[in-house]
Amino acid sequence: MAKSAKHKKKRQHIALPHAGSSPGMVYIDPKALKPVINLYRYNAESYEVRELNDISNLKSLLQDKTHTFWVEIKGFNSLALFETLSRDFDVNKLILEDITRTYQRPKQEEYNNYVYAVSRMLQLDENQNLENQQYSFLLTDNALFTFQENYDDCLDPVRSRLKIGKGNIRLGGSSYLMYALMDIIIDTYFEILSAWGDELDNIEDRLFDKPDKSVMFDTQLIKRNLINIRRVAWPERDKLNDILRSDTHLISDQTKMYIRDAYDHCIQIIDIVESLKEISASNIDMYLSIISNRMNEIMKVLTIISSIFIPLTFIAGIYGMNFANIDPITGKVLPQNMPELYQANGYVYTMVVMAAIAVLQVIYFWRKGWFK
Repeated sequence: MAKSAKHKKKRQHIALPHAGSSPGMVYIDPKALKPVINLYRYNAESYEVRELNDISNLKSLLQDKTHTFWVEIKGFNSLALFETLSRDFDVNKLILEDITRTYQRPKQEEYNNYVYAVSRMLQLDENQNLENQQYSFLLTDNALFTFQENYDDCLDPVRSRLKIGKGNIRLGGSSYLMYALMDIIIDTYFEILSAWGDELDNIEDRLFDKPDKSVMFDTQLIKRNLINIRRVAWPERDKLNDILRSDTHLISDQTKMYIRDAYDHCIQIIDIVESLKEISASNIDMYLSIISNRMNEIMKVLTIISSIFIPLTFIAGIYGMNFANIDPITGKVLPQNMPELYQANGYVYTMVVMAAIAVLQVIYFWRKGWFK
């Protein structure tokens, strides 16, 4: 886990539309990356991937019904790209707005010629901070368009399966490809939760070994991230349930059978998140209890020391008042003053009495169990 000094991570800025702005406005972030477009063309016998400079000729390429296509678009810094999607593929402008406004919750929407879906791709960076990226799907009869604003992803296993050609990925069509991508995104949640579970175990060991403030900071960071992943997992489950209940012809019955398995995975993720939240909460409570117990132990030691020195201080205070029984100048006897002030060996007697009182108090406290 990152050290406590690194926990002060700035909240990710979300570009929200201005109040009263027209719906369907495509938003291009000034800091958006240049689009990188990869076209995957495959069937049971062949596999081909190439990079496109633009999608102006993409509509003619997708006329080949003997192959399935995956149009992978990374980076949104091109208004012409979305204008072409709207013109050539009749993509609703509201969909284009949702693609570029990357704060959408997981969802699924059906239209006449395509299905639009959103997933949240979660990854851990080098400092173990959670990165939450929107991943959008546009499903047609023989093609799948995917959109993400960054270049990094967790989808290499799907690309490898496409290249090798084993299993159903080349035979299931575009809907099966969409399932495969959703499934790998969901499986990444398991890896993240497993890492957090191991970290919570380490934090628990640190609690019994040498608890410090970093324990609470690390636990609170995981707890906050668990809340974020919970906000993703619940709508992801609802989205998969909507797909299972959908009657669109673009999603085959065979694909729905596999989506049902992904739906079960979502339920497992939600259960794991709730369990880890309870563990993180208990770790914080345990840390506070340990600190409180440590403070109680310190206070008990200080109380014992104070209890021992209170009577000693009382005796020293009395004999430090110097009220002599005889005036040293006139020799006159002063009634009601201290007769022992100039007594021979008075210092030794006083120290012996004070030591005896201290020893008796220590024995008393020991029998009461204060030293256990």
